[in-house]
Amino acid sequence: MPTQERGFASMDAKDHREIASKGGKAAHAKGAAHEWTQEDAGEAGREGGMLSHRREPSG
Repeated sequence: MPTQERGFASMDAKDHREIASKGGKAAHAKGAAHEWTQEDAGEAGREGGMLSHRREPSG
């Protein structure tokens, strides 16, 4: 029997964005959303760059 996409997986991209937007607005209204500063974003970028370029020790 073939598997059919159901629920969230069957929605189009527009519907996904609407749901994500509602979640983001609710988090901000509740005060639970993270507010990024320029320094936060820079640090996150540096950490991601370091992790993606790290080398595993051989042996």
